[in-house]
Amino acid sequence: MTFSAQLRRPLAWFALGLLGIALAGCGYNNVPTLEEKAKAAWSEVQNQYQRRADLIPNLVETVKGYAAQEREVLTAVIEARAKATQVKVDASTISDPAKFKEYQDAQNQLTGALGRLLVTVERYPDLKSNQNFLALQSQLEGTENRVAVARRDYIQAVQDFNTEIRTFPGVIWAKLFWGAKPMETFTATAGAERPPAVKF
Repeated sequence: MTFSAQLRRPLAWFALGLLGIALAGCGYNNVPTLEEKAKAAWSEVQNQYQRRADLIPNLVETVKGYAAQEREVLTAVIEARAKATQVKVDASTISDPAKFKEYQDAQNQLTGALGRLLVTVERYPDLKSNQNFLALQSQLEGTENRVAVARRDYIQAVQDFNTEIRTFPGVIWAKLFWGAKPMETFTATAGAERPPAVKF
């Protein structure tokens, strides 16, 4: 074996090593990594919305015993819950704006119906002191906070993913290898910019 042949083999290994290091640091894996992070965050959003939906039947039943004449409000909550649990947007379709909007609208409708239910409760002092109701109301408030945190985390994960697939070098990997599309994120409910009216 000649000296040049002996020199080629280590140089070839060195070149392969450099190529491996270059590929590892070039961002090729960023797109799927950030996509999976956003999907996991979306799963947590769905988990918290499901937790809220599971609390509603017990809350409605507790209120029903005290406020039978408030059937319209109770029916609106039940119908909004049914609609919200029927609309599904899984991690594979969070890049579909129409499906995402349908899901968000259903959740916003349920939030509004719950708000009207809690306003109705103010008319019933006995209900407000009922231990079952207080426990359910506390759980619902905690769940609403968890929903807010899950949505915030999802928005951040989507921002990271969408930024990666739109900037260099991520845009190259996203278009050539992954076929990645931007994901949808939550928007404020219409009228959310106005503070709620407080009446005594």
